[in-house]
Amino acid sequence: MTQEADLDAIIRQRIRGLRLARGWSLDNLAARCQLSPSTLSRIETGHRRIALDQLLPIARAFETTLDALVESGGEGEVVIRPRPGHSQGLTTWILASDDGIHGKTVAKLRITPERPDERGVHPGRDWFTVLSGIVRLELGERTILVHPGEVAEFSTMVPHAICAHQGPAEILSILNHDGEQAHLHGAAASEG
Repeated sequence: MTQEADLDAIIRQRIRGLRLARGWSLDNLAARCQLSPSTLSRIETGHRRIALDQLLPIARAFETTLDALVESGGEGEVVIRPRPGHSQGLTTWILASDDGIHGKTVAKLRITPERPDERGVHPGRDWFTVLSGIVRLELGERTILVHPGEVAEFSTMVPHAICAHQGPAEILSILNHDGEQAHLHGAAASEG
């Protein structure tokens, strides 16, 4: 098979998979994208060539973009091999690919008691779950201990610091652009 034929097969499988995942029949999808059920059947089975003017309404019916519907899904984007970044009391591994997940950065952080507990503010919200150790979240005037398996989510317009409590701690965090700059900037600057 050629690359074009491979991609064509992926798109056909994706259309059928999305339809079945929603529990839609061919008639249901046809009503949503103004194509006939027989046309959709022939697209899914490979008995009809896929045209751009058919893909646009199909993507809209699934509430996705044309780009998402036709992306190649190449091997390079499956495994991410993060390299650690270091700053005082903090080791960071960026776990999302360069374009992130919908503008978010996913990172694993290892925090030690040596990390300064300087409180900062930035637009948005922070989210993290504790993988190991205990995290001391300094949030405004409150001190909150977050244990393994627990999740913290909070407004980042409140002065905050994420610190290790009585030993190293590891967290998995999802950050928006402002959160990435505030929490990972020092680690990224000395990455190695």
